[in-house]
Amino acid sequence: MNGSISKNRSLLTEVISGLPSNLGCDVLVCAPAPYLLQCEGILNGTAIQLGAQDVSMHSNGAYTGEISATMLSDCGCAYVIIGHSERRAYHSETDVIVAQKVLKVLEAGLTPIVCVGETLEQRETGQTNMIVAAQLQAVLDVVDIDRLDKLVIAYEPVWAIGTGKTATPQMAQDVHEFLRGQIALNDEMVSRKVRIIYGGSMKPENAGELLAMKDIDGGLIGGAALMSVDFLKIIAAAR
Repeated sequence: MNGSISKNRSLLTEVISGLPSNLGCDVLVCAPAPYLLQCEGILNGTAIQLGAQDVSMHSNGAYTGEISATMLSDCGCAYVIIGHSERRAYHSETDVIVAQKVLKVLEAGLTPIVCVGETLEQRETGQTNMIVAAQLQAVLDVVDIDRLDKLVIAYEPVWAIGTGKTATPQMAQDVHEFLRGQIALNDEMVSRKVRIIYGGSMKPENAGELLAMKDIDGGLIGGAALMSVDFLKIIAAAR
């Protein structure tokens, strides 16, 4: 929950002007809902795609304050973050709700970025794989095999979000490899296509090491994306 009309314009203009001509990776910005149309206008015609931070599990109707996947599509979104740890923690979003949101996003022709991750207590008690497997399985249970490769999975260890702590590259790789293995149980070929990105305090200082790991296909950037110079350094590390 950051940004303003003036700050958005400055940040995106700086990022656009700093992009290399031969980008070599996908870049997107997931903006707060009130600013989606503003950001779409700024990003239109550039190499940067637009995404939203959340979506309703409903298509339309008497759900005041909710925003549907088709509305997001109307605003020019290509991606939607679903099941972020803050949504799970502060808004009581369950694995079932997350799965229903994924279906609505796919039906609207958008790409869901599905977040999974464990708390510090769960990691310290050896429950990491069990927790992320359950979160992922809820989605795999409702998405047809022929649409699995349209998912982006974001592993975001809750204990490493906004704390300055980061999983070591090997710790992150281990979970990413496990998640890919879970998808392979449904379809081996699809598991190789699904992008699994890391979302636990990735910043310029650690982006290169993290992105060099075999099963880490990108980053879900938080605070570092609020500063154009840092975001551009992470983009450079992903090329």
